[in-house]
Amino acid sequence: MKSGKAVSPDDIPVEVWKCLGEAAVEFLTSLFNRVLESEKMLEEWRRSVLVPIFKNKGDVQSCSNYRGIKLMSHTMKLWERVMEARLRKVVEICEQQYGFMPRKSTTNAIFALRILMEKYRDGQRELHCVFVDLEKAYDKVLREELWYCMRKSGVAEKYVRVVQDMYERSRTVVRCAVGQTEEFKVEVGLHQGLALSPFLFAIVMDQLSEEVRQESPWTMMFADDIVICSESREQVKENLERWRFALERRGMKVSRSKAEYMCVNEREGSGTVRLLGEKVKKVQFKYLGSTIQSNGECGKEVKKRVQAGWNGWRKVSGVLCDRKISARIKGKVYKTVVRAATLYGLETVSLRKRQVSELEVAELKMLSVSALNNSQPSPSTNKFIKKAKQTHWYITEQFSRSTQAMNSNFTEYTIAD
Repeated sequence: MKSGKAVSPDDIPVEVWKCLGEAAVEFLTSLFNRVLESEKMLEEWRRSVLVPIFKNKGDVQSCSNYRGIKLMSHTMKLWERVMEARLRKVVEICEQQYGFMPRKSTTNAIFALRILMEKYRDGQRELHCVFVDLEKAYDKVLREELWYCMRKSGVAEKYVRVVQDMYERSRTVVRCAVGQTEEFKVEVGLHQGLALSPFLFAIVMDQLSEEVRQESPWTMMFADDIVICSESREQVKENLERWRFALERRGMKVSRSKAEYMCVNEREGSGTVRLLGEKVKKVQFKYLGSTIQSNGECGKEVKKRVQAGWNGWRKVSGVLCDRKISARIKGKVYKTVVRAATLYGLETVSLRKRQVSELEVAELKMLSVSALNNSQPSPSTNKFIKKAKQTHWYITEQFSRSTQAMNSNFTEYTIAD
């Protein structure tokens, strides 16, 4: 765990265990063994603080635009890491799941989708894609469904009981700017912000979609973000309905407002896709933070990355423009906040000279305003662009060598003559 994290009601930060060194290892080993043997965790671990975090989009007064993050015991999170490591040894998640999996990230999922679309454009054939998101996915996971999915995945009954105990008698309070609520019970959903929750959610999604994946194999998932692809509009409509039925009958709910549709090499009159009678929007789509265009261009994505870079720059402009702060610290802040936002997802596209020029101009302007272009050579423009290109070459090579980077139905596809 990283240092500097907000603490739970037990007020024991992870720094305590780091400072104690070997003594902490011995104590925690003994404690975790007792928890595993008794299948009962400490009562202090059951209490948490729920903090609503604004998603930076939509109406600030709407509760639906906030994500609730639970502040729970750091010691419990260390225990969860132990449990997660054991569960990952026995549970095998499908290759279509890119979220919370080792050696997989948003970059792999974005690149996989882009290269699939590129194959169809080269072959002048239609590819229909529907992007689906689940409403409050973590909060809607039924506890009984979670236990069932764990058992079906081959998790030992003892581990199931240990995880069950983590959710027994859990209590929380909501903390916001105006104060704190009274304590209340939490009896549904996964704990947001815990170390084990992402993998538990991956187990649930894997089991809930097991049957439908066989009927709709051209699918990618990143946690609750689902991409359904097919060569025909009618087929993608059928697959969308299969997914909706499979998920909603087990407690999940497909977001009608967030579902979107895109067609590659669209012919005139290709029609629309509907979800329970509602027309699914046909647009360019922002998939995992990266703008996907049906024509395969990345010009809009580059412009959005430049804009994201400037947004990040404005957030830390007080540091970057302060003459009292050293160039070394400014350089670190710049690379961590501004450059990371600008480079995100660009390793999945092939940049043209004009787009490289746009990035170079934006970088030089931000460095110039921050007075970093002369005094701090490390965040240079050449390194800025070179990093994106090198990463693009790397993931292209990895993708071509490994069928694990994508569903085998995609990688084995070749355009018919």
